[in-house]
Amino acid sequence: MKSSVCIETPRLRLLIPPLDFAGRYLAYFERNRDHLARWDPPRPEGFYTEAFWRERLLRDHDDFVADRALRLALQWRGAPAGEVIGVCNFTQFVRGVFQAATLGYSLDQRAVGSGVMFEALEAAIAYMFDTLGFHRVMANYLPHNERSGRLLRRLGFVVEGYARDYLFIDGAWRDHILTALTNPRPAPPGAFRAPSAAPAALSSGGSGQRRG
Repeated sequence: MKSSVCIETPRLRLLIPPLDFAGRYLAYFERNRDHLARWDPPRPEGFYTEAFWRERLLRDHDDFVADRALRLALQWRGAPAGEVIGVCNFTQFVRGVFQAATLGYSLDQRAVGSGVMFEALEAAIAYMFDTLGFHRVMANYLPHNERSGRLLRRLGFVVEGYARDYLFIDGAWRDHILTALTNPRPAPPGAFRAPSAAPAALSSGGSGQRRG
């Protein structure tokens, strides 16, 4: 599987970031530390260091090549050298008869309410379904996170359950609402074949699959 992915929307550029994005990722999470604290699990040691993010971005490339995860950085389309304004992560890839992945995301507090995350996720999910051949994307959110609930409903996600004490968030075990979206053009397992592996483009932002 190629490690270079770039998805473009009218306003955004979503890409697997190269290693030189480590400083931009660090700046994003430092800038939004208080904003994201209510929704995210405890940060690992070294999280707020550039060294952590260089190692993390290298692992992100390896995970995509190995068909384990797809983690994307969000940027304004007209500013490829600009800051990271959000992240969109598809993890826990399961193939075989399940063909499923789990979605997580966050957005810069300055862009909240602009419709940017809907735009990003609509394109990223289309890539997961149409290019990577997944059948199901699952996303879970805290019951009081009404903004996230509205976003997922707008994207077509359906509530499938309620998990008590699901994740340790903001100092306590928190319940989550479980949702999922299935591919509107389903195909049997095995219909998708990943392209052959290619070397990771780690030094600068390369281009790959693009969507308008």
